[in-house]
Amino acid sequence: MTNYMFAYHGGDQPESPEEGAKHMTNWKKWVADLGDAMVTPEVPLGMSKTVSSSGVADDGGANPILGYTVIAAESMDAALKIAQACPFLAMNGTIEVAEVRQMPG
Repeated sequence: MTNYMFAYHGGDQPESPEEGAKHMTNWKKWVADLGDAMVTPEVPLGMSKTVSSSGVADDGGANPILGYTVIAAESMDAALKIAQACPFLAMNGTIEVAEVRQMPG
């Protein structure tokens, strides 16, 4: 099994407490259904800053990451299938999927 990181971008805020509760119910079911494939459930992130050789920008980047999840899957295709079932997509968000690689040595 290989680990894959899901980086969450964009998405709409729930318009009501009921809509938020429904999203959380869907999220918890998705996480529970993944079982042992869920390595790290969603970790929400605050506003980011972009660091470059010319300094620090407070804009949060062109497409800031709102949070991330790490899952275990047999392949990139399997990880993509898991991402396509994520309830975050129903909130008009996007998920960037990347293989987690180990540094040598």
